[in-house]
Amino acid sequence: MDNQQLDSYLRIQISADKLSAFITFSRITDEFACTFEEWELFIRSKGVVHGLKMDVIDQLSKNPLAFCREQTLVAQGKNSVPGTDGFIRYAFDIDNGGHKPSEDTEGKIDLKEVTQLKNAKRGQLIAELVEPQAGPAGMSVTGDVIEPKYGKRVRFKVGKNVVMNGEQTALYAAIDGLITLTDKGKINVFPVYEVNGDVNYSVGNIDFVGTVVIRGNVLNGFRVRASGDIRVIGGVEGAELESDGSIEITSGIMAGNKGYVKAACNVKSSFIQDGNVYAGEDVLVSQSIMHSAVKAGRNVTCSGSKGLIVGGIVQAGEVVLARTIGNSMSTATAIEVGVNPQLREEFLELRALIKQSVESNDKTDKALTILDQLASAGQLTPDRLAMRSKLSATKRQTAMSIDESKTRMLEIEKMLENTERSRIDVSGTVYSGTKMVIGRYTKFVKDSAQRVTFRLMDGDIALVPYHQ
Repeated sequence: MDNQQLDSYLRIQISADKLSAFITFSRITDEFACTFEEWELFIRSKGVVHGLKMDVIDQLSKNPLAFCREQTLVAQGKNSVPGTDGFIRYAFDIDNGGHKPSEDTEGKIDLKEVTQLKNAKRGQLIAELVEPQAGPAGMSVTGDVIEPKYGKRVRFKVGKNVVMNGEQTALYAAIDGLITLTDKGKINVFPVYEVNGDVNYSVGNIDFVGTVVIRGNVLNGFRVRASGDIRVIGGVEGAELESDGSIEITSGIMAGNKGYVKAACNVKSSFIQDGNVYAGEDVLVSQSIMHSAVKAGRNVTCSGSKGLIVGGIVQAGEVVLARTIGNSMSTATAIEVGVNPQLREEFLELRALIKQSVESNDKTDKALTILDQLASAGQLTPDRLAMRSKLSATKRQTAMSIDESKTRMLEIEKMLENTERSRIDVSGTVYSGTKMVIGRYTKFVKDSAQRVTFRLMDGDIALVPYHQ
């Protein structure tokens, strides 16, 4: 059959995105017969020239009756694929290599051996942007090229003491100092402040926009605040340490239940005794955690030769790893995972804020009711009119704040439900009397056990063999 005859039997349809072409029979008779070559010629004559499905066309030529009641895909184009995303290429080791303790062949961690810090000279290149790349172009069934798609662009998060070039593609140090990534990935260069001895009355409290290195001890009652990291070569007593980066304490924390150690990233210490420690990411202890309150947004690791956690409460967003938990005297010890401590605190704060906002709106409503009554009686003075306008604006703003808080609470609740990755690993012994909490589930250890992992399985906390 020629094309003119086939037109009375067939109709070609091309999808809106030109990535698919279909053939449909408008009618069929006993006289209908079409060879493979005639089919292909007819389809191409309708502008469909790319991605022809030759196997389907072959079947159409052999048995057209099998396809007469439905649309048949006879050509398939290829869409363009997004390319690789842009990224930031750092001129230094981004993985906190400057603060990573050395590890021997047996896996023992020595917090005293630390590699060189990430120092930068003024004008030194810190990072550069790598542009996103385009993926392969596509082609429609009509033979038109589909433009390639680029990956996502990235931008620098500029912190303190850094400058960009005119093209905004490279970042340089504006001063001599330590390259530090702080909260939310901001890139900074902080000068380093060193104390060659103890933090005592001769030094006083420290509040510094950089990294603090203390080559002695931090004594009771003193405060050290740093926008960068804090490194204490000695020990920490009942003092207050707070850092927007990480905190490393070589000789350990013996706080006597006073003060706190708080870091946005990691806290590393040889031991923690009677202390309050919080880390936005990980807490890494090489000896023991005793009678302390320790909170980590991600993991708490206490896996050295002693690796003991006993007394107090240890909370982690994901994993707690220790060699020994509890003791033979059944000292009350609580381990909680699956709930980011910061999220839990934010959730409670939001609930209190909503309660306060609702009470505030009730008072505003009562005042507006009185003012509305005065307005209807024609007794609204200019001062009261202004007050009514201000109260109405306050009410709208408070209602918006309540809605935002409720939305955030729902987001946090969903995050609290995600406990799949949460577990408690015990490479040695866990003693009876220990309380284990994963998400919303609690289990009290009745009998001591060796080399076990506590994890959530089928709606309950289960014990499974520990695998390193």
